Amino acid sequence: MYTDSHSVDASQRWQSQYTEIASLAGGLAHEIRNPLSTISLNLELLEEDLKAADSPRERRMQQRVHTLQRECGRLETILNSFLEFARAGTLQLSSADLNEPVRSFLAFFQPEAEGRGVEVVPHLAAHLPPVLLDVRLFQEVLQNLSRNALQAMPNGGRLEFLTYESDGQVVLELIDTGVGMDAATQSRMFEVFFSTKPGGSGLGLPTVKKIVEAHGGVIACESEPGKGTRFRLSWPVVPTLPKRGE
Repeated sequence: MYTDSHSVDASQRWQSQYTEIASLAGGLAHEIRNPLSTISLNLELLEEDLKAADSPRERRMQQRVHTLQRECGRLETILNSFLEFARAGTLQLSSADLNEPVRSFLAFFQPEAEGRGVEVVPHLAAHLPPVLLDVRLFQEVLQNLSRNALQAMPNGGRLEFLTYESDGQVVLELIDTGVGMDAATQSRMFEVFFSTKPGGSGLGLPTVKKIVEAHGGVIACESEPGKGTRFRLSWPVVPTLPKRGE
């Protein structure tokens, strides 16, 4: 594993900034999960009691229990998303070929995409220079962006993955043929808790941005309603170590 001093210093600054937040988030999650689990368990017991409901009153009660169970599930999803967001600044960096985690991700994502009528087209440049990467968090970036792309193509479409080198940066682009976004949505898409999806947590894209920037990278987006979306992510190339005697 190779890391240069600049990247190590940047990583340490990010870790110092977010360690306390992640710790508080973990404590908060524990405090919320305990009563949430108790509520969910009691709702299951109530549901069991109401399975043989035959009066209008009991059926109304059953519907209310189902509503509460759905909302408990939504709270659990939001809680998990918040934890991912809070912990996104803590990196375990190593020198990596960006193509490798992309290929690994596509191996399990492609069948799901094709099952929903979306053609996945990778264009991965050969011999990319290495970047410093937390592979686990990078997989989270790929998952968030790819699932957003699938949701933007409910009737099928095309999703391209491009990698290449440009001006000392390694670049990944995800390009979909989905519904696209208007200017107002684009201006707010990285805001915490902003979402245009019913039941969305509004933490997916903010988490992606936070992870990319924690790596010293940049994320940009181009989109137009009816014409799809292009996300461009770039990371600095790992500097080449000088040879002995140079």
